Amino acid sequence: MLNGPVSRRSKKLIFMLTLALAAGGFLGGWAMNANSHSVGPTPDVTFTVAPERPSEPVSMNAGFAPVVKQALPAVVNISTSKMIKVSDDDQNPFQNDPQLRQFFGPHSGQQFNQPQQQREHALGSGVIVNKDGYILTNNHVIDGATQITVDLSDKRHFTAKVVGADPQSDVAVLKIDATNLPVLTLGNSKNLEVGDYVLAIGDPMGIGETVTLGIVSATGRTNVGVEGSTGYENFIQTDAAINPGNSGGALINSRGELVGINTAIASSSGGNQGIGFAIPIDMARGVMTQLIEHGKVTRGYLGIGIEQMTPALAKQFGLANSDGTLVTEVTDGSPAAKAGLQRGDVILAINGEAISDFSQFRLHIADAAPNSTVHLKIMRNSKVMEVPVTLAQLKDENQVASNGDDSKGADGGMTGVQIENLTPQIAQQLGVSAQTQGVVVSQVSPDSAAAEAGLARGDVVVEVNRHAVHNAREFQQAMSQANGGSTLLLVNRGKNVLYMAVEGK
Repeated sequence: MLNGPVSRRSKKLIFMLTLALAAGGFLGGWAMNANSHSVGPTPDVTFTVAPERPSEPVSMNAGFAPVVKQALPAVVNISTSKMIKVSDDDQNPFQNDPQLRQFFGPHSGQQFNQPQQQREHALGSGVIVNKDGYILTNNHVIDGATQITVDLSDKRHFTAKVVGADPQSDVAVLKIDATNLPVLTLGNSKNLEVGDYVLAIGDPMGIGETVTLGIVSATGRTNVGVEGSTGYENFIQTDAAINPGNSGGALINSRGELVGINTAIASSSGGNQGIGFAIPIDMARGVMTQLIEHGKVTRGYLGIGIEQMTPALAKQFGLANSDGTLVTEVTDGSPAAKAGLQRGDVILAINGEAISDFSQFRLHIADAAPNSTVHLKIMRNSKVMEVPVTLAQLKDENQVASNGDDSKGADGGMTGVQIENLTPQIAQQLGVSAQTQGVVVSQVSPDSAAAEAGLARGDVVVEVNRHAVHNAREFQQAMSQANGGSTLLLVNRGKNVLYMAVEGK
């Protein structure tokens, strides 16, 4: 959702979500509007799952042709389209012609600057995971699309419906009206080891199904800046060639089992440079199951702000190393507050598993079911103690994830705009004062009234119609009280403060 500034290490790379370029243009980050093609929850959907087993050595003499031959039919091409508004000055070479202005008058350019509609197209990939037409792909492949077409390897074409989508994990599930389809067996990504062979299958550049070979370069990659500051990252890194259009395609192991969903590349040119990222199937499977059964994703909620432990901080807190994560804030009334967690606590482990960084900890909490109890090992004032915490459910006012049934995102009032609470961590990343209170704009649909007024991702809304808003709940309430004519927003953008008038809601 919110794509805040990336880490210093990530600034050396230009991360490009691997949406394909098509003749009509490039699919941008539109807000999900799946009401017209979303389907309701459908339980009892089965998948073929591989038995848990460690990785096995593979003889290069045998080649991978038998594995690829079996896997290819289950990988599909996904094409999407979307009508967007464009200005004539993007198309008309006479817009700024001084002779034209002299002939027609100083305001003649206005007649050439009326918004027009243009259809944009993009390509991606997907994986059939159920014989009755369920397809796993990336959220960014289908985000905001008004039409989604799936092409199978046997040349059949289907119009797909969105079962659900989760922007925070970049996972989406589609459904086509077909039966007895070829499927990929779901593997166990937790068994992957650095050096294991993997193959990436997809439709790069729209040229047709393509297979590339590589190895697992790393596992558990976080903080790479692909999903933004509020996304959940736990990537498999591979040097198997991944290019635009591979998004949503399959990463399989040497046995042909699906171990990842190709998602992004790190590149300075937009093409493959041997650094690709895939969502582990263990993570994608959990999200997919919730989307199919409930149409949305529920996550555990602890109610703390956390910070990455550094060697300097570790020294101040009397730690031998910089493992663990530092609690910077405890929300009143939250599960953390009820359990007695305090600012300055250092979380060392959760359910017996050591915490190496704060992103890993966020994943553990998000993956835990609401109302479940997690056991935290913390250090407070040089003393180690165990703290059990019963988690709540991440509510809409704290949640950035949305699904195919939520066309308004997390705002509940302003069409095409998604917001989230401003935390100290996000404020620091956005370069705004730590004392600033408000909500962060995490996504703005380019064809919305808000975008036309100038509202942009990363803006901090501090007032609605001259009333202060401190969190998402207050924003929702303020928007519900708006008369629907014009909404006046006071926005903090970096070190600048400005008003914006948004026509309508």
